[in-house]
Amino acid sequence: MAGNKTFTLSKESELRIEVGWDAPLRLQLTSGAAEIFGTELPPQYWLTFPPAHKFAIFTWNGATVEVDGIAEVAYVADETPMVSYVNVHAVLERRRVRAKEASISNPSNHSESQGPRIIVVGPTDSGKSSLARMLLSWAARLSWKPTFVDLDIGQGSISIPGCIAATPIEMPIDPIEGIPLEMPIVYFYGHTTPSVNPGLYKAVVKELARTLEQQFAGNAESRAAGMVINTMGWVEGIGYELLLQAIDTFNANVVLVLGQEKLCSMLKDVLKGKPNVDIVKLHKSGGVVPRNSKYRQRMRIYRTREYFYGLTNELSPHANVVNFSDLLIYRFGGPQAPRSALPIGAEPSADPTRVAPVTITSDLVHAVLAVSYAKEPELLLSSNVAGFIYITDIDIERKKISYIAPCPGELPSRLLLAGSLTWVD
Repeated sequence: MAGNKTFTLSKESELRIEVGWDAPLRLQLTSGAAEIFGTELPPQYWLTFPPAHKFAIFTWNGATVEVDGIAEVAYVADETPMVSYVNVHAVLERRRVRAKEASISNPSNHSESQGPRIIVVGPTDSGKSSLARMLLSWAARLSWKPTFVDLDIGQGSISIPGCIAATPIEMPIDPIEGIPLEMPIVYFYGHTTPSVNPGLYKAVVKELARTLEQQFAGNAESRAAGMVINTMGWVEGIGYELLLQAIDTFNANVVLVLGQEKLCSMLKDVLKGKPNVDIVKLHKSGGVVPRNSKYRQRMRIYRTREYFYGLTNELSPHANVVNFSDLLIYRFGGPQAPRSALPIGAEPSADPTRVAPVTITSDLVHAVLAVSYAKEPELLLSSNVAGFIYITDIDIERKKISYIAPCPGELPSRLLLAGSLTWVD
């Protein structure tokens, strides 16, 4: 579809759009009211969506939308699961109100004043991130400040892929800019699939949960607003085990299962001993597009590039050259203990969270490294990260490392973490 085109949306229908890879697309709401994943569209105002964006414009009562540019896909759908999604939001709203009232009448009773902790689960391409965004934006429109927790290391909605992160959502999420990044808490796992080191993934999830519990304990407003947790699409084998761990670790009390009967019945069975956990099966939207591994890989490159250069190349990352001795690089899952150090008959096993120093070689060119807030190597696991640098060159002879960082100045710490994350622009 190219050029200007006007779409008329009837009540409770949506316009589904996939922007091509090569050029941005503009659109404006010309009449009525509509929203993108829970965030209202401003009337008579042109919005520019960068390449590769996929989204749906939904209207409760009817709207007209003008689109200018080339879309790979653009069509109106009358059947959507939005009514069931907004019904879930209404139930969550009542729970938040109850929690807030409890925190006023009995400030010391933290369990009564705990708002909903929602975890969104389901296989790949079932619309988990879109539903999470809707629930967060609808809550923010009612002046709540829920916490968004992103456990999906493959995509990375808050930080770059390979991290798990959390951030408070104080405003409806901008349909173009995405999640606001003023104060995210980010932990570095370092790989885009949990199978590389499941033990480390579990440990990092625990660290994030612990940090959030501390914040919630001192903040009745955050506690009442609760959290929305987005998860990975891997729901079998180790993926299923990690899902159960996340439900447990974050004390989730609402489990929303998107588009899979089997997963829903397995969770109902395994969680039947927890009467305070509600499991709700929801239909996935027909607009969810299956994304193959090539597309995912491309999006990961896109997300990483966006971190350094901004959504529309508006940022200028800062190039820097330092000595090998200026940086201390580590990785998790260090080598195992030698047999000689073990009891007789015991087999050595790698410690998934052990920290091991990384020797600086040309293998680090194109690596994305996390800059940790840790003061010493032993604290790397329990410390969140300040940001990331990208290694552009290693000069072995002169012992110099060239890298780019999103901003000028010295790094907040000389302790860095490496995983298997690389990026070739």
